[in-house]
Amino acid sequence: MSCVLFEEHTTQDGHVIGEITLNAERSLNALTLEMIEEILPRLNQWQSDERVVAVLLDSAGEKAFCAGGDVVNLYKAIQGDGAADFPERFFENEYRLDYQLHTFPKPVICWGNGIVMGGGMGLLSGSSHRIVTETSRLAMPEVTIGLYPDVGASWFLNRLPGGAGRFLAMTGGQINAPDAVHLGLADRAIASHYRDELAEKLLAASWGEGEHTDAHGVVNRLLRELEQDSQEVFAEMEAPVYKSASLIRELMDHDTVEQMVEAVLAVETDDKWFSKAQKTLAHGSPVSIKLIDEQLSRAKHMSLAEVFQFELSLSVQCCRHREFPEGVRALLVDKDGQPSWTYPDVASVEPSFIDELLAPAWDTNPLADLK
Repeated sequence: MSCVLFEEHTTQDGHVIGEITLNAERSLNALTLEMIEEILPRLNQWQSDERVVAVLLDSAGEKAFCAGGDVVNLYKAIQGDGAADFPERFFENEYRLDYQLHTFPKPVICWGNGIVMGGGMGLLSGSSHRIVTETSRLAMPEVTIGLYPDVGASWFLNRLPGGAGRFLAMTGGQINAPDAVHLGLADRAIASHYRDELAEKLLAASWGEGEHTDAHGVVNRLLRELEQDSQEVFAEMEAPVYKSASLIRELMDHDTVEQMVEAVLAVETDDKWFSKAQKTLAHGSPVSIKLIDEQLSRAKHMSLAEVFQFELSLSVQCCRHREFPEGVRALLVDKDGQPSWTYPDVASVEPSFIDELLAPAWDTNPLADLK
């Protein structure tokens, strides 16, 4: 069975809905290079196919839409077990896919059910219609493995209000459906049991012909109805990021990242969500925390294409230094939970080390063709 399934569904008026299903349930649909290389040409095909009016992007199983990228194979390649150019090929193609989703002219409806982390956030964020459910758990937890929030996070985290993007990047904080909508990381909160009904409504819709086709409007109307019918499911759900918004803004309002970290860790709280964020920050990579601060500052005014070019260079450089593979080893390979970070704390991280990571990885960036 393929790790990605493709189907074309004919609507009642003769149009086509393309469906992409991530089909690696055992690995929580973690995004592999093979999956990426299958999806890219299919999207190209559907973009130029006039019959196709929309794309539905979903996944197998109930646990996860996509729990991240294939970092274990990245680790193996870094350790010499596999092709030496694997990290560059993986990140280049992953970011090409994310960029293609961001710029795809037809509606892409992403059903972000369950775990949506790392590479899954890249897919969700690039889609034009981002759906979360009562089971959704969004996060960019790269601080736990010595990396940084990539897949376009330099773009979408910088657009969150009140320092929330920086806070969520530094703490790997998890985001539920109400918070995702509040923050603008999702467009609609829809109950998970409406998944099949959504597909039925897409096929039954009248999409129009030629200049009278308004595919984005059709999708908006369908999703609006389903969201209204779902309100009861989300009515009692807390929104911890929203609840902590003024505190987060205050904590991120410091002159240095060291002061921000100190302020977050000094908060005394009984709030389970905030306490978990504090714990992740305390145990996260000091290099990652320092790098995240530089990443978000440098990328603040970059275009989307510039963001992916910047992140590609940075990700490849992270694969050339020890922090990232050591984080993956401790969390996902040996699973001892005891990473030997390069520096003991954020204040100890040498600026020269961060400068090395931020230096261009090549004379000509492989994503230089993105416009």
